[in-house]
Amino acid sequence: MIVRENLPLEEKLKILSAAARYDVSCTSSGVNRKGEKGTLGNAAACGICHSFAADGRCISLLKVLLSNECVFDCKYCMNRASNDIPRTSFTPEELCTLTIQFYRRNYIEGLFLSSGVLGTPDHTMELFYRTLYMLRYQYQFNGYIHVKTIPGADGELIRRIGYLADRMSVNLEISSREGLKKLAPHKTHTSILTPIRQIQNGIIHDRLEGRRADTVPGMIGRKEPSLYLRETSDLYTTRNPAVPDRSALYKNRSEPLWPDKTEPDIPPLAETPPDKAAPDQYDPYWQYLVRSAQTVRRDQPRFVPSGQSTQMIVGAVPESDYQLVHTAETLYQDYGLKRVFYSAYVALNEDSCLPAPDTKPPLLREHRLYQADWLLRFYGFQAGELLTENRPNFNLFIDPKCDWAVRHLELFPVEISTAGYAALLRVPGIGVKSAKRILHARKHGIPDFTALKKMGVVLKRAHYFITLNGRMMYPVKIDETYITHNLIQSEQKKNWQVAQDMTYQQLSLFDDFHLVNPGEIIHDHTAP
Repeated sequence: MIVRENLPLEEKLKILSAAARYDVSCTSSGVNRKGEKGTLGNAAACGICHSFAADGRCISLLKVLLSNECVFDCKYCMNRASNDIPRTSFTPEELCTLTIQFYRRNYIEGLFLSSGVLGTPDHTMELFYRTLYMLRYQYQFNGYIHVKTIPGADGELIRRIGYLADRMSVNLEISSREGLKKLAPHKTHTSILTPIRQIQNGIIHDRLEGRRADTVPGMIGRKEPSLYLRETSDLYTTRNPAVPDRSALYKNRSEPLWPDKTEPDIPPLAETPPDKAAPDQYDPYWQYLVRSAQTVRRDQPRFVPSGQSTQMIVGAVPESDYQLVHTAETLYQDYGLKRVFYSAYVALNEDSCLPAPDTKPPLLREHRLYQADWLLRFYGFQAGELLTENRPNFNLFIDPKCDWAVRHLELFPVEISTAGYAALLRVPGIGVKSAKRILHARKHGIPDFTALKKMGVVLKRAHYFITLNGRMMYPVKIDETYITHNLIQSEQKKNWQVAQDMTYQQLSLFDDFHLVNPGEIIHDHTAP
């Protein structure tokens, strides 16, 4: 392993931003926190994606690794321990400098932070905590922050970071236990699902119980943080039994959480155990409340307000689409995930357990999985309806909704003038918005085919499956082979475009690269 120290900040950024590009789960949603006087940035749900890197990646979120050093040896990962590649790491101060200066240049609107396992999961998460703490309280950064949780990290660190980040995610990577054991021997489904469950429980606790606490004396409208931070709460006891409980260590630590004692204004979590009746005055949430009372701010920090997500790799092991979709459905229903991302495997490493290096990424298969995921989340479909064990993979030539429809022609054609919302959603070419528009339009009269097109209905697909006042748009034979053939013809161009590698000429992070030293920006209050 080649570890490069004392590199210029630009060189570190080139290495660590390139190392982060294979993690696709970095979109944002669900946070409407606006900018306020005295803070920098906002996390409004709209307007996150604006510019792209030279290779096509969206860089509206500064997407980097804290470090590409890693003690794990996952066979599918470019940053695995056995790979002989240049290694480097950011300090928390450098990450803060990059985030603030790129934001002031209007390059980004937030931060996506991940990392290799630097030493231990706990040490890596401690560095995450320090970075986020500095951004929120020293730099007053109010923008969007997404943090990748390290499997095996202590639950106390996850809880504290949850009040500083907008979204957290734990990558499942491989859906089958056998595949994960084969490709990532240092990980288990238990070590991955445990923090997912803890984050879910923390979100539920924050939404349902946190706002019911008594107000703090002297803080009008404020809530007592002890209910947010109850150390004995059963909601925070779901953890990896193989990792010792270190929550008491953070309470009784006589030294700062991080070894660098020269950093100003960053207190340790606690030097002495606080009184049980008093809140933890070094907890970030308590400090946020105190600051909020002083500045008459009415908002309250929430635990992971944008929810959590995960990522699964497509094509690294011989998993079927049915396994992937069924796993995603379980994560949505049982773990309350906001989003499951699919990443077509890019053959980077040579290994007998992986596809050959010249194997092309299964981009079209990834596209079909995203389409199916949309059906699960917004169209009322279940994984068992789309695929079965006897038919485990999607048809690559037509989208999953059309494929389901041609296999269930007994349910079609659907009469537009009388069909309910659920039935309309099942029609290929009719989406959520167009279905609602049809229901609204029917209150004033029955729309014709021209009106349906104006409402957003894709008639080139829908006309095989609908009637209007008992009549179809064109004479169509209700036959699976005939309809499938015509749908494939109309999809050929789109499928070809998805399967091809595309290149873009877009804004680069390294245009106009002029950064100051990490400490200089702290006292700079004049930049726009």
